[in-house]
Amino acid sequence: MKWDKSEIGLLVFVSHTTDYRLPATACVLQDKMGITKNCLAFDVTLGCSGYLLGMGIAGSLLQNGTIKKALVMVGNTQSEYASYHDRSMYLLLGDAGTVTALEYNEQDYDEMDFNYLTDGSGRASVIVPDGGSRNPVNEKSFIQEDYGDGIKRNRLQEKMDGTEVFSFAIHHVPQNFKELMDQIHLNKEDVDYLLIHQANKFLCEKLRKKIGFPPEKCPYNIQEFGNTSGATIPLLMVTNLKKELESKPLTICMTTIGVGFSLGSGCIKTNKIVCPDLMYL
Repeated sequence: MKWDKSEIGLLVFVSHTTDYRLPATACVLQDKMGITKNCLAFDVTLGCSGYLLGMGIAGSLLQNGTIKKALVMVGNTQSEYASYHDRSMYLLLGDAGTVTALEYNEQDYDEMDFNYLTDGSGRASVIVPDGGSRNPVNEKSFIQEDYGDGIKRNRLQEKMDGTEVFSFAIHHVPQNFKELMDQIHLNKEDVDYLLIHQANKFLCEKLRKKIGFPPEKCPYNIQEFGNTSGATIPLLMVTNLKKELESKPLTICMTTIGVGFSLGSGCIKTNKIVCPDLMYL
């Protein structure tokens, strides 16, 4: 990118596996990376929907021109939340981190549009019950309970009601996506790719068919990385669309659903952007 770190005025870190309860991991990253102190840095503690929210926040703060350059960083080590003895969760999850660089440009800019939905009534469907201020860690937090069907976990490990997540996604994701397309007056025929949050292949295929996109416009990489939470969309761009992103303009639509429930759809128009190689650790 040939950026000077002193020019970065915004750092948004999206994660539900932050380093500490206090301070914000964004502040830790600012120091470790040597970014200027004249920088707004904060955490967004969302999961699978977090990338689109982070991009929307950064875009909103950039568009008035006060901040010129921003980083949207997404990363989770969510495998640490899963019980090794929970076959409904452990084999699904992967750990990944991504960085998206955004720059203010008054004349030659790439468009970004988003549509969001939040329904906190579904908060218990994906949850780590203990460890926060509402339910602090106690002796009972470490007791491993047997829920049957190959599922054992304690209250410091992630619990998911897959049926509730599936039902919510099938009902709300297509509607949220349609609202976005109507708002920006975009036809599906004009979209190069639809990137669906890589939750699981079965859900992705159901959403693809219900939204109405052909298979060749909906790439997947879940077979290689599993569900990497908020990083799945940018990871998918790097693994499956790198050459096209670097060589020609693209219109890319995205849709995500995550813990909360938190849901978002977005459309981003890119024009020969920098897309570094994937790194393995």
